[in-house]
Amino acid sequence: MKKSKIANFLTELRRVFWPIEWHENKKFIPMALMMACILFNYATVRSIKDGLVVTHIGPEAISFLKTYVVLPSAVIFMVLYAKLCNMMSQQKVFYTVTMFFIIYFAVFTFVLYPNPDTFHPSKEFIASLADQYPNFKWFIRIAGSWSFASFYMMAEMWGSMMLTLLFWSFANQITKTEEAKRFYSMFGLLGNVALPLVAVTFHLLLSPDIHIVPENVKLIPVLCVTILSGLMVVFLYAWINSNVLTDPRLYDAGAPGSAKKKKTKLSLGESFKMILTSRYLGLLVLLIIAYGISMNLVEGVWKAKLKELYPTVEAYTSYMGIFQAYQGGAAIFFMLVGSNILRRVSWSTAAIFTPIMILVTGLAFFSFIFFDQGIGLQLAAFFGTGPLALAVMVGTAQNVLSKATKYSLFDSTKEMAYIPLDDEMKTKGKAAVDVIGGRFGKSGGGIIQSTFFILMPTFTFTEATPYFAGIFFVVVILWLLAVKGLGKEYYKKLEQNEAAQ
Repeated sequence: MKKSKIANFLTELRRVFWPIEWHENKKFIPMALMMACILFNYATVRSIKDGLVVTHIGPEAISFLKTYVVLPSAVIFMVLYAKLCNMMSQQKVFYTVTMFFIIYFAVFTFVLYPNPDTFHPSKEFIASLADQYPNFKWFIRIAGSWSFASFYMMAEMWGSMMLTLLFWSFANQITKTEEAKRFYSMFGLLGNVALPLVAVTFHLLLSPDIHIVPENVKLIPVLCVTILSGLMVVFLYAWINSNVLTDPRLYDAGAPGSAKKKKTKLSLGESFKMILTSRYLGLLVLLIIAYGISMNLVEGVWKAKLKELYPTVEAYTSYMGIFQAYQGGAAIFFMLVGSNILRRVSWSTAAIFTPIMILVTGLAFFSFIFFDQGIGLQLAAFFGTGPLALAVMVGTAQNVLSKATKYSLFDSTKEMAYIPLDDEMKTKGKAAVDVIGGRFGKSGGGIIQSTFFILMPTFTFTEATPYFAGIFFVVVILWLLAVKGLGKEYYKKLEQNEAAQ
């Protein structure tokens, strides 16, 4: 009897920390490794792109790139992806898109990046044009360093296309709802282990003591690692198709949503009509946009405070490295917690955790900003620091907790919401929701802030914070309502699928 109790306890303990059954490791581990490679590249190229743009064009160019380069590019990528889905199988789509990114990064690494003077107009010519047309100076400077601008765009698209669209589309096609509750958070748990590896890679390859390549092309070894990581994604995808999807224990080729099932092919116009008339997809879009806008509004204020505290590039970058370490550790912890939450509560309950976390932590951050001369001074004195430093600490905590909850629960519940949909909605619907919705979410906060500063040129973040806080709370309330509405639609879809089986 005691042995039985001990065995049951150990089994339950194992399920808490590793809810994957032994035979499922053949399916789970290569999927988790694929996600880790995609995340490794995403974190690496995102770190590089900001450095290239800030150094060669200027920090102000980032908002222009996000609005006028990345957003239109997301639309183009989505349209091309929808066309590819009509022309070829999902496997060929995956290989085509992935190899496109790998080839671009290879061309940038060995051709564009080492030879900027060959491909860019002279700095004097760009400077003279910017002086002649000051209202368009940032567009001129971006065009003058077009290869770095293209790298910025491709780095952003890697996350949208490879992780948000291709990886999760593949996962949704081969994963059952029961498996998703155990797999999805664990994907993130193991995938986020790649983030500390980025810091290790930078330390090993960018250290002043390392002289693999000349100083002016110091990034080439790091970029080579990203190319190899991209090829690893292709290898893992091929291995899963050959060894996992042929195993009846792990994949039912005749099940609804399987990759083997023949798809209904709609025209592009019919696809857009399907998306725009779907309440289900509309609510999913609202969730993604609400997250992007709410986080950008908080981050804008936080980064303004961060710049006040760390005014030099070196000090600012150093602190962001510490922030990434906090975020990585918190993400892994929350992934473990989130895996157990997903298995024990309903979809609606798990989905509402993220907006509540952002609402509570955002309230704490904005309250501290508003009352920095009152309770802020008292708390700063208590902790033995200044109000500005404490504001940065509170903002850091807000970002770490919010993003950790997002990675562990928001992403998982969002992807679970696609599982009850038919193949057409999973592919083209997901492309529109994730690529376009995600990009509008990321750009939305920046558009709101830049428009505000255009209309109120004398305002700084200090004066504008109350307005941004008001918009933030309205957006999060709409997010909570969208979760409630989508929860009802999600359960209806599950009931319809069960009835059809």
